[in-house]
Amino acid sequence: MSQVDGINLEDSMGYALKEASSALRTAMEQVLRPLGMNVTHYSCLELLAQRPGLSNSELARGTFVTRQAMNVLLQAMERDGDVTRPAAAPTGRALPARLTTRGRRKLVQASAAVRSVENRMLAGITAAERAATLRALRRMTQSLQAPATDPAQPPSRG
Repeated sequence: MSQVDGINLEDSMGYALKEASSALRTAMEQVLRPLGMNVTHYSCLELLAQRPGLSNSELARGTFVTRQAMNVLLQAMERDGDVTRPAAAPTGRALPARLTTRGRRKLVQASAAVRSVENRMLAGITAAERAATLRALRRMTQSLQAPATDPAQPPSRG
């Protein structure tokens, strides 16, 4: 049976990316669950370690969840002692979040678990293949974030 109107999933880059993304998320959730967290929780800890003082909105964008979902997570993390936020916003309305010592300890464990998943994912791939794949993924992201062009026009090769 020929593929006339649909996308051939066997050679669809988008489908392969989604499949890899789903497998990665599942594997990460499996190693994070025993630590009492999920991928969003881990991502929030990682972002705050690398960029202290991010707001709820910035963390939501960085972890690919809604502001409401991030607010619920931050409240739980604050209650558990993983992050601190000031009682009042220093400027505007944003409450900058910072990791506590407890949050940093949890991040060390979670990072090791996530690193083991990434190492498993990349097993058998050379350093050159890793670098080329990372460059290609970044270019794909940039292409999708750029303003849309006329679909009838072929993409420029510049």
